Amino acid sequence: MDWKDKVVLITGGTGSFGKKFIKALLAEKHPKKIIVFSRDELKQHEMRVAGYEHLSLRYFIGDVRDRERLVRAMHGVDIVVHAAALKQVPACEYNPMEAVKTNIIGTSNVLEAALDAGVGKVLALSTDKAVSPANLYGGTKLVAEKLVIQSNAYAAGTSTRYSCVRYGNVVGSRGSVVPLFLKQRKSGRITITDDRMTRFWLSLEQGVHFVMDCIEQMEGGEVFVPKIPSTKVIDLARAIAPDAQIDIIGIRAGEKLHEDLLSADEARHTIELERMYVVQPAEAVWFGYSWKEKGQPVPEGFSYTSDNNTEWLDVQGIKQYIAPFEEAFAIGALDG
Repeated sequence: MDWKDKVVLITGGTGSFGKKFIKALLAEKHPKKIIVFSRDELKQHEMRVAGYEHLSLRYFIGDVRDRERLVRAMHGVDIVVHAAALKQVPACEYNPMEAVKTNIIGTSNVLEAALDAGVGKVLALSTDKAVSPANLYGGTKLVAEKLVIQSNAYAAGTSTRYSCVRYGNVVGSRGSVVPLFLKQRKSGRITITDDRMTRFWLSLEQGVHFVMDCIEQMEGGEVFVPKIPSTKVIDLARAIAPDAQIDIIGIRAGEKLHEDLLSADEARHTIELERMYVVQPAEAVWFGYSWKEKGQPVPEGFSYTSDNNTEWLDVQGIKQYIAPFEEAFAIGALDG
């Protein structure tokens, strides 16, 4: 796929993922235009000041809750990456309707606006918390995934196609535990909720390039799941603060011991490739199922969870992931 003649719009473009994605697009793909769609004028200004000033960049103020604004923003757009979301679990629990309005209704607005504007490809970002959700955030992302995939039925007679990417915790992203542990390290005391807890991890750069690859390969209807390592949260704490005391404070409401990226039910229509799993829709006449020719079906009863993973990061491996954030934290560029 040649990106040079493409117009790309990214919702939530001022977030951790959005900024990294835009930086990579400018450096590697050179699209004709990139539209940064977000609701915060201050964050857009801060992006410009931080060096995100390029002839192909457009800053578009708007909220995914506003369908009309999305339709206007998507005029002439070829590719939409939907990264806007409310994702802080406690905030979503305390403000449930706000999470529903942004993560569910906002996603629906993005999908409908893209269809009305004739956008070619829409790729939405999801999370491991959408699989067997234990909190409202995960529940809203599960509904958002269903909306994205099923929208291909409405778009079947058009050129618009919708797919999802689902991955785990992004090291150092906004809301990540890494900045918290770095801040706690100063006190000599790290708090974790349960010493058995495991999580999937990937770097922001890995997430960005996985999304790019999926945009280039998507046919519509897939949920793309990368093969990424797991780590024990207690090992993460030891990697960041090896000399600190670790206090177990008890699991929080809506928190799981282990996360799921692929359920046993989904496995029945999942294809395994070298670097990822592709979840096909269970039943859809508009989907060609050509992924069966590119990989192998996963075994009956297969699931992909952070505690049954075959790839693990030890303390040394974790240190390589967090090294950039150690440096940023040291100079005060990373908030705790």
